[in-house]
Amino acid sequence: MRKYETVFIADPDLQDQTRTNLFEKVRNIIDNEGGILTNFEEWGNKKLAYEIKKKLRGHYVCVTYGGTGELIKELERNFRLSDDVLKFMTILLSDDVTAEQLEKEVQEAQDESKQADETDKKSVENKTSVDEASADDEKVEETEDKTE
Repeated sequence: MRKYETVFIADPDLQDQTRTNLFEKVRNIIDNEGGILTNFEEWGNKKLAYEIKKKLRGHYVCVTYGGTGELIKELERNFRLSDDVLKFMTILLSDDVTAEQLEKEVQEAQDESKQADETDKKSVENKTSVDEASADDEKVEETEDKTE
């Protein structure tokens, strides 16, 4: 099994549902061809270096996965057939990768995202408590001003 990274540019004018269907189709192709998806990262809308299909912007997506050459053929065939994909490029990251290594990467990525979510929740809670404390301080100062 080999590890690949595919970056593709989707039409930025797609409806959210159409874009979601395109992303789901990519995930399904990887699953159906026996691949292991390790990372699906949306980079968002960005300005293109040059005009493609009369578009100046594109919605960038980076997909990292493990699979065979047949998976690449099928994925790129679908990209060519789809009017929703402006450009794509596939890069071979590693020649010899085991399924266990890829699954370990997936697990590590999930653990990192959970830690990031917990950190975000804590920072929101801390900010809320700081805001509440400063609001209480303001009330105390107002009360002191009124009593003087």
